[in-house]
Amino acid sequence: MEKENQTDLVTIFIISDSAGETASKLAQASMAQYPTVEFCLFRRTFISSAELLLKALKDAKNENAMIIHTLIDPKLSRIAEEFCEQAGLFHMDLLNPVVNEIERRASIEPTYEPGALHHLNDNYFKRIKALEFAVKYDDGKDAKGFLDADIVLLGVSRTSKTPLSLFLANKNLKVANLPLIPQAHIPKQLFQIDPKKIVGLTNDPEVLISIRKERMRAYGLNPETAYSDRDKIQAELEFANELYQKLGCYVVNVANYSIEETAAKIMNALDLEDHSYYFMEDAEDD
Repeated sequence: MEKENQTDLVTIFIISDSAGETASKLAQASMAQYPTVEFCLFRRTFISSAELLLKALKDAKNENAMIIHTLIDPKLSRIAEEFCEQAGLFHMDLLNPVVNEIERRASIEPTYEPGALHHLNDNYFKRIKALEFAVKYDDGKDAKGFLDADIVLLGVSRTSKTPLSLFLANKNLKVANLPLIPQAHIPKQLFQIDPKKIVGLTNDPEVLISIRKERMRAYGLNPETAYSDRDKIQAELEFANELYQKLGCYVVNVANYSIEETAAKIMNALDLEDHSYYFMEDAEDD
């Protein structure tokens, strides 16, 4: 039975005093639950004054939009609250309820600083170094990187090694990766590191065939090559799986997972924390 008052278009306004990433992620996660609904997503970011905020709110009202905001300034947050209540607009404040509860528990006032999440602090520069590490040791360019890496990713071609390396590097993790080819030399360093730091990536043969054919088409080449041959792909996967068993490493099939989901599974399996924003220094002994 269809629900009444259905609409062909759902409009969402993201309003933030910074880049608006937090609210955008919530909106996108919610939108993903409705693949048949058409959405229009507006971003009004770096809102620093009542004037800019009211203009954004009026634009949202004209579109009869849902509003999701992250405004840390109490004055701006209050303006948004009052405007939406008077206009009868759905609105959600993602930031202040949590900030206020932390203030209540810690008995410390927040800084009320817009964009505090994105400080160019020591942690930020650690993330940059992790990204540089991932680029330097991508595709097995230098096996010495395996010894310094937090994670070593192994996998046949098109198992998302490079995207995963960069995504995990954004979480301040040093990642190196190695493409696996049957009969190719396996660096000795791979057997010198803790297998708990190694992740073997695999994929379903049908998925690999499709991905590799599409890649060849993108290059304007014939998709029917040895690169996409079913028997050769099966041999590659068997070679990789035998190596994974020999190493005793964690294995994940990326066929049905996004980069984000695969990264989460890896971090959970390897018991790694996300240090992409803040980190706690080891407490010194008294």
